Amino acid sequence: MNVVKFYGKRRVLNSISIEINSGEIVGLLGPNGAGKTTIFNIILGVVLPDKGKIFKDTENISHLPVHMRARKGITYLLQKSSTFAGLTTAQNLSIILQERGTKKNLIKPNVESVLKEFHLYKFRDQKAMYLSGGEKRKLEIARLLMLEPDFVLLDEPFVGVDPLTIRDIQNMALELKKENIGVILTDHSVHDTIKIADRIYVLHKGEILAEGKPKEVLQNEKVIEKYLGEGWKEEMVEIS
Repeated sequence: MNVVKFYGKRRVLNSISIEINSGEIVGLLGPNGAGKTTIFNIILGVVLPDKGKIFKDTENISHLPVHMRARKGITYLLQKSSTFAGLTTAQNLSIILQERGTKKNLIKPNVESVLKEFHLYKFRDQKAMYLSGGEKRKLEIARLLMLEPDFVLLDEPFVGVDPLTIRDIQNMALELKKENIGVILTDHSVHDTIKIADRIYVLHKGEILAEGKPKEVLQNEKVIEKYLGEGWKEEMVEIS
């Protein structure tokens, strides 16, 4: 809460407070340089805040390293592909269970179940390097779920994937929500983000410009002026 971050003399976050609840999808929107990536890195522990604190429930985790935060259930989907390119789709999942100490006889049935759930079963013996961008995204999200997270951070999950895969990823985020997992995502596609977000924050130059339910925030005059542009008013946007 009230996080401040400087890079050199430049203040990139100015007293930012963001709340993410279990079973909720939160969108983080804003132009390039608004501070979205810095917020993600501070939540994960990649960088530390200069002022302010980070809490998980009531525990102050501000100074915990990345691996300790991961153990506490905070996971992250990288913007760039994080699959093991030389391993098959099934092996990419198996290695997660092996690292978690899953009994050997349970690994194969668990992997097959996840492959089917994510519509990846037909690619089970295909190396990850040959998967499409959308298929890799599905595999990455499947791997995240195997870590049994409490919170998942999705950095530009809709970049470089086709419309069908975008819908798949949106549905997966909604499934995470149903499992009482908190999801925070940032993406340049406002439309794709607001379709699934319960709440959104709009950042501008390291400050929160507006926050709340998507429909309310996107009608905010400051958000239109500084981020969306006047043309947004004429667009027919359906927000469920």
